[in-house]
Amino acid sequence: MTLFFLSLAILALAMAGMAVGVLFSDRELRGSCGGLAVRGPDGEPLTCGNCHCRPAEDPPLEQQSAA
Repeated sequence: MTLFFLSLAILALAMAGMAVGVLFSDRELRGSCGGLAVRGPDGEPLTCGNCHCRPAEDPPLEQQSAA
């Protein structure tokens, strides 16, 4: 039982350290595409809908069952 609480305390300290690092870095959190400040080749802000990093979605279930 002591090992569990020791592991939990180490994990909590690691999470607190990362949170403090984010607070002191003075940067905003952003998504993988860079957020609204980043513009795409067409000049529009990159969002999740038009991100080039996003994988193509799977076809709808109706098309999968018909194949």
